[in-house]
Amino acid sequence: MKLSVIGGCGVRAPRLVSSALHRQIQTGLTELWLMDIDETRLRLIGGLCQKLAILAESPVRIFCTQDARAALDGADYIVTTIRVGGEYGRVLDEKIALRQGVLGQETTGAGGFAMAMRSIPTLLEYAGLAEKYAPHAWLFNFTNPAGLVTQAMHKRGFVRSVGICDSANLAQHDVARWFGIPPAQVHAEVFGLNHLSWARSLRVDGRDVLPELLANPSFCAESSQRIFDTALLERIGLFLNEYLYYYYYAEQALSQIQQDSKTRGEEILELNQALLRKLNSVSYKDDPQAAIRAYFTYERRRSSTYMHYAMPGGLSLEQADRMVSEEFKGIPEEDEGYAGMTLDIIAALQTGNPLRTALNIPNQGAISGMAADDIVEVSARISGKEISPIHMGSIPSLPASLMQTVKQYERLAVDAILNRSIRLAVQALMSHPLVLSFPRATRLVEEYLKAHAAFVGEWN
Repeated sequence: MKLSVIGGCGVRAPRLVSSALHRQIQTGLTELWLMDIDETRLRLIGGLCQKLAILAESPVRIFCTQDARAALDGADYIVTTIRVGGEYGRVLDEKIALRQGVLGQETTGAGGFAMAMRSIPTLLEYAGLAEKYAPHAWLFNFTNPAGLVTQAMHKRGFVRSVGICDSANLAQHDVARWFGIPPAQVHAEVFGLNHLSWARSLRVDGRDVLPELLANPSFCAESSQRIFDTALLERIGLFLNEYLYYYYYAEQALSQIQQDSKTRGEEILELNQALLRKLNSVSYKDDPQAAIRAYFTYERRRSSTYMHYAMPGGLSLEQADRMVSEEFKGIPEEDEGYAGMTLDIIAALQTGNPLRTALNIPNQGAISGMAADDIVEVSARISGKEISPIHMGSIPSLPASLMQTVKQYERLAVDAILNRSIRLAVQALMSHPLVLSFPRATRLVEEYLKAHAAFVGEWN
């Protein structure tokens, strides 16, 4: 079985490779192709991935290439994880949004739109190549904003594409950790959009444990729900995706981010540059463990400061640096994130063993009030060679109204990007609840088009 990763030498690649090697027997993986346009990252990150396979004495052959056609040719499964404009593009997205007094987060609101402007056209080109060289492959998209990107892919006819986001299954994993059981034993009912989803039921042995867990202060304090007030959790009565923090605490989130000395993009840019310098200074041949240790130290530093401004007692980057241990113990299986999700799906498709998980796929009538072709984040069933949404029916009015509003933005945003339309872009951002203002939306579109002209071309 051949798995190809487009954007395959980003800083998350060793995590994906480590998970793929761990799951080799279940998936039947024989070839893993890492395609990237960055020659330096191919050498450093790609070389590290190849060393992981050698040290694990894995039968999987890992190829690193700049040739997308070679990577895609005959692939059974494809992962897309690109960042057009690099980390500096993210920094620009955040700073431009913050100058206009709105959230600059890379997937939500204005920042997400700017990233989609750059990502969607390039991903459509890769999808076209995949259709030619691997017509029967499933394409799993990691590129943010995952729901918006997947919406564009399906609108252009690439129907075997699925949006992957590990935050969609946070409820399932939090509950599994709480009860000390495998995640597969927790049946979640998830509905919403990417980074805008809720779980209305979490069943263990047929019993819905969600009400008792939301009423349990210890669970709320130890799970991803710790960023929300208990009064909010009680009022809504649903398990909240962590990205809902940006909506339910909009002014607080903006203020906290503005008070940081650096944007998250600037932090990640510095972390990534330091990692590449470290990898460039070590010898994979003489001391491979030094390179592996450097990478997973980087991973812990990055993850420990994620959404730190929203977390009670959250660590700053400087605090995380002081606390990080240099001891490498590998990736815990439960911490495989989106990589583990994808490989679980591949294993289910390969073996026919059924799997239930939350994905970004066409609604197809699963959630009442949404169009059949709307990409939604919803609990799904993988059975045989099919991936299909689980019927949710009607959903509570409060999340339904927010979901409808943001989906309207997503429809307009996709149309704007596909048609390079300034008018539709302004209309899209005006409809987003975190932007709204016409003058502000106009300024945002003007600034993003100017800042990213090299990647988005001319709009009309």
